[in-house]
Amino acid sequence: MRVIQFREALREAMNEEMRLDKNVFLMGEEVAVYNGAYKVSQGMLEEFGEKRVIDTPIAELGFAGIGVGAAMNGLRPIIEFMTFNFSLVAIDQVINSAAKTLAMSAGQYGAPIVFRGPTGNAGQLGAQHSQNFENWYANTPGLKVVVPANPYDAKGLLKSSIRDNDPVIFMESEMMYGDKGEVPEEEYLIPLGVADVKREGTDVTVVSFGKILKVAQQAAEELEKEGISVEIIDLRTVRPIDYVAIIKSVKKTNRLVIVEEAWPLASIATDITYNVQRHAFDYLDAPIRRVNSMDVPLSYAPTLIEAVLPNVKRTIDAIKSVTYVS
Repeated sequence: MRVIQFREALREAMNEEMRLDKNVFLMGEEVAVYNGAYKVSQGMLEEFGEKRVIDTPIAELGFAGIGVGAAMNGLRPIIEFMTFNFSLVAIDQVINSAAKTLAMSAGQYGAPIVFRGPTGNAGQLGAQHSQNFENWYANTPGLKVVVPANPYDAKGLLKSSIRDNDPVIFMESEMMYGDKGEVPEEEYLIPLGVADVKREGTDVTVVSFGKILKVAQQAAEELEKEGISVEIIDLRTVRPIDYVAIIKSVKKTNRLVIVEEAWPLASIATDITYNVQRHAFDYLDAPIRRVNSMDVPLSYAPTLIEAVLPNVKRTIDAIKSVTYVS
């Protein structure tokens, strides 16, 4: 096992898949000459050339549409959005074209394309650059939505996403690109739609995904000092959601808390809450609790950012509220 950065794990995944399949290419703003806004694609232009690592104008709708057309004609594009906040400009191509191609062609052809880039809060960037749209895309039939939480998962999930025959929304985080973790040198894949138990526990199940998983893990470490055993499930993909893993854990712990960065209304946590109470209601010994961002646009001020986003204290309070219910 080597220890490499999150951005390096993503780069390795793209490099390996582009070496294996000449139909894979990368396109987006600053991905080539500048080596990527976050240096994820560093060195790729030199290896693969300008026909496979393509700089675009600031025109998300345009290059997303080119990517969808290329995918419909047999290529496997990786389209990088500098941030998923900018993907709203291209949402017509993602939702009305890529997601519906297979169904509207009666299965004759699909759109094997990956849309990737950072999502959510990235520090003091203001309300228009700090949004989570995982639930928007997960609400769209025809898409798969992946949100990795560490370098190991990022590489294995991105490789599987590139090989997948459906359009995949692959959401990262600007705040995670420098994170380090163990990644094997040998090739590996992580299947989409399979959650991972990041921590075994017996008293309460905590479900999370993406960078906010760190909040859940820190809360679990603090609660262990008080004798509360927390099991943490990392969804890894939010469409499809691995309900088998979640319900199996809830049947063991009898309690559930969901920690998610997005706003509460119509969130991933909302759907998990509904499905767990539907399929495992008799196993619950306490109400399900959610820890989401406050229902407001994210401010610029650091103190307000801390107040709005899920944090360790709010997560601990939510866990204690269910573990102390008899």
